[in-house]
Amino acid sequence: MLTARQELLLAKVIDGFAAGGQPVASKALAADDDVTAGPSTIRNELAVLEEQGLLAHPHTSAGRIPTDAGYRYYVDHILPARRSTALEPAPALTLARREVDEAMRVTSETLSQITDLLAIVSAPPIQTTTIRHVEVLVLQPQVLMVVVITSTGGVSKRLFTYDRPVDAGLAEWAASYLNEALVGRGVGARTLRSRLTDPTLPPTERSFLEGLAPAFTELADTAEDTLYVEGTARLLAEHRFQDVSQLNALLDLLERRVTLLGVLSQALDQRDLYVRIGAENEAPALQGLSLVAANYGLPQRNLGTVSVIGPTAMDYAGAMIAVRAAALELSHFIEDVYGAG
Repeated sequence: MLTARQELLLAKVIDGFAAGGQPVASKALAADDDVTAGPSTIRNELAVLEEQGLLAHPHTSAGRIPTDAGYRYYVDHILPARRSTALEPAPALTLARREVDEAMRVTSETLSQITDLLAIVSAPPIQTTTIRHVEVLVLQPQVLMVVVITSTGGVSKRLFTYDRPVDAGLAEWAASYLNEALVGRGVGARTLRSRLTDPTLPPTERSFLEGLAPAFTELADTAEDTLYVEGTARLLAEHRFQDVSQLNALLDLLERRVTLLGVLSQALDQRDLYVRIGAENEAPALQGLSLVAANYGLPQRNLGTVSVIGPTAMDYAGAMIAVRAAALELSHFIEDVYGAG
């Protein structure tokens, strides 16, 4: 553990580097009103912090910059003390009553705007989603629409066209049967298809239902890898990357949604914020960046994550406050939606 003075100097270097992007010199620290130590004492303390691996001293500069270990100490030991003095009120992320997918989109957009970082919200995994309601609507004599509403408020619509006019009575029967057979069933459940191909049904009804199966099977195929990403342009600003290879690695990660979901899923089991700084990230594309994430969901079940990705010199206090507030707000929204089902 560091002394109070060492923690103050470490925090000042981190704040100064985040603000200006340049190494922080002892002369600048000596001029800070919050630092009461003299120049020689400051230099000695900075040397101690450097020996402990919390600061680095670029050869071309007389100043210091934080290391990944320095950021980790800052997040674990300095920010919690600051949090008790309330740096800023948590940002209000007002979410109107709307479908959950829109709420997650709003959350990612707002979070990116607040933090000026890349914001990512992962949708609830498919195994947590069930069917709430099914509509089978005859739009035109030969055009049918199936609407599936899930327990998370998501809405899926699928159009079907036929060579001859659709029997309105058959469509009405299908709606009644599907609601009775599928409501409460998991979107990815194996029993879903068997419910759509019930051999005890008359041939006409069974054939009609089998034709509607894609409205449900394709829902399962696409519901598993939904991510809402906002602020990519902000993160791709040239000054935020050490080299082009790091930029390319991040772009590849954003394209490979499954890999990114795997990274974010590690935050699902965390009770509080999940923070990974630089080389602490297992994914090579993130090892020059930092990730701040929190889970959202129901009191007894985590459903997804809210996160920001940015340079290791990010404003950790602001990012952590914003991510925690966004996750809490989204959890409240999810609870309302599930409670309404």
